[in-house]
Amino acid sequence: MRYEEPLFRPPSEAFSLILQVTIGCSHNACTFCGMYKGKKFRIREWREIEEDIADASKYAGDVRRIFLADGNVLAMPAEQLIRLLKRLESAFPRLQRVTAYAGPKDILRKSPGELLEIRKAGLKILYLGVESGNENILKEINKGVTVAEMEEAGRKALEAGFKLSVTVITGLGGREKSREHAVDTAKLLSRMDPTYIGALTLMPVPKTPIYDKIKQGGLSLLNPLESLQEIKWMLENMNLTGCVFRCNHASNYLPLKGTLNKDRERLTELLDDVLSRPGKYNLKPEYMRGL
Repeated sequence: MRYEEPLFRPPSEAFSLILQVTIGCSHNACTFCGMYKGKKFRIREWREIEEDIADASKYAGDVRRIFLADGNVLAMPAEQLIRLLKRLESAFPRLQRVTAYAGPKDILRKSPGELLEIRKAGLKILYLGVESGNENILKEINKGVTVAEMEEAGRKALEAGFKLSVTVITGLGGREKSREHAVDTAKLLSRMDPTYIGALTLMPVPKTPIYDKIKQGGLSLLNPLESLQEIKWMLENMNLTGCVFRCNHASNYLPLKGTLNKDRERLTELLDDVLSRPGKYNLKPEYMRGL
């Protein structure tokens, strides 16, 4: 199989076969993200995709999980993506799920009928970067959509039957907008009610606009306790129905996990204790954090 690196996947896809069907990200303008800056977005030629599927089926024919890379596979035309999913089903008889990153604009461009057919063809989980529920912050990070459009994208995916895994990033508003970032994000997630939520902590990537903004004093990074306080505010303002919450990304200072709303009180009480007695806990040192 051929890969155009760097290659990225969600932590939960560590044991999935990665099939690179698009190169780069169709948006590729978020100020905090350096993942695909060196790539020009394109959909790979079908011949190349077919060759990779044939190679993988020879050596990993019993694969059960496949992650479709790169950034926004839903940018593919619906009929082409459905054709791909049907080909994967025939090539891998034991295949149980196919997953992919999805940009909000690419979800919005698909009709409800197209999304339903794509899901029926085998794409089960979409990973959506929500990042923030604050209108000004979404604009500042150049996400390319409004809060209302982000909500519509998430709800549209869920209504088509996808499991929806969203990510949010603590610290995007700096100290100045920490609380409003947390509260507005919690409100958006409550309206969206996704299947999974993953909380990451901002780590400025060199050569990105947000990195330069921080260096120039335009945005203040949160310290570990401020970051945990922001997560606590989010949890306190969320109202969800059986959503799996994870805060175990390599960028985070303290691993957290639970189901919301069921575990909200336990998680907020733990964070209260950490914030009042930080010396009792081994928060992750900076040198061990990563993306």
